[in-house]
Amino acid sequence: MTRLILILALFLTSLWPSVAAAERVRDLGSFQGVRTNQLTGYGVVVGLPGTGDDNLEYLTQAMKGVTGRLGVNLPPGVSPGLKNAAAVMVTAQLPAFSKPGQTIDITVSTLGKAKSLRGGALIMTPLVGADGQVYAMAQGSVAVGGLGVSARDGSQLTVNVPTVGRIADGATVERGVATGFDQSNELRVNLHRADFLTAQRVRDAINRDYPGTARIEDGVTISIAMPFGSNARANMMAAIEMLQISPAESAAKVIVNSRTGTVVINSAVRLSPAAVSHGKLVVRIDESPRIVQPAPFANGQTAVEQASTISVEEREDRVTLMKGGASLAEIVDALNMLGVGASDLVVILESLKQAGALRAEMVVI
Repeated sequence: MTRLILILALFLTSLWPSVAAAERVRDLGSFQGVRTNQLTGYGVVVGLPGTGDDNLEYLTQAMKGVTGRLGVNLPPGVSPGLKNAAAVMVTAQLPAFSKPGQTIDITVSTLGKAKSLRGGALIMTPLVGADGQVYAMAQGSVAVGGLGVSARDGSQLTVNVPTVGRIADGATVERGVATGFDQSNELRVNLHRADFLTAQRVRDAINRDYPGTARIEDGVTISIAMPFGSNARANMMAAIEMLQISPAESAAKVIVNSRTGTVVINSAVRLSPAAVSHGKLVVRIDESPRIVQPAPFANGQTAVEQASTISVEEREDRVTLMKGGASLAEIVDALNMLGVGASDLVVILESLKQAGALRAEMVVI
């Protein structure tokens, strides 16, 4: 009997209307200043099996600079053949609170005509931030997931991208970035998407656990008064990040990709009562050219005679009634009944928007 009651309870629970799922504050936003920083550098990859840049001028200058630092000075006017080297751009993400001595992953990408970085090694390269300061030094063997081969007759085969590689733990942090984590009296949580209702719910959740500490600055930012001391501040931030919030429903939007014909409609889109008629006029032209031969001894020439057939077909119109307050599922079902394609769907949605029946923002990308 108990088992039967349990099965019945699970069945009734599955029929109960679903509510908005709660999300953590750390998934809805992030603390201001606690972020990654982009690093960039210019370097040279050597040891390539003839797949390098050859005699590119900027690579030659870079190699002269590298050899000069090692005490090897090339004579003036000498341009070495460098098919075993390639000029590259090195990029990396410096995480927040990174300390000198820690390592980070780097991405190496060719800058010139190099065909592949497979088998190469990156020479020591400084990585700089937006302020021009050096924050890390990169060096190591490049791991490439792509493959490129070519034959003497010019045929080529390329798998993935052999001109981009990665070096795991390939850069050593030389300098950290100040975040102001333990200095400012307040820290700010910036939501990933501006929404006053979501900001209000985040503020209320924080104030329930820490009364009077949170206030809203705008639709994105919630300012929080923090205690002094790194330990107490870190404990409070960890607790705030794990608070469960039910975010506000997204604004009604219809996203149209004009290049691929993709249309995305979110669940907040609603319709006022409207009737939609969809029909097509198809014009078809068939060309059937014929070759005409002259009669014997007529001194004529073979000619091509054009024969065209034009036909017009008007497909049957269908009228579908869309009820007021129709949900996403009802909108999709109604449009499927009309048998519309992606391009026709865009026209119908734009017409509904102009008629005032579509309550949503249309975004064309």
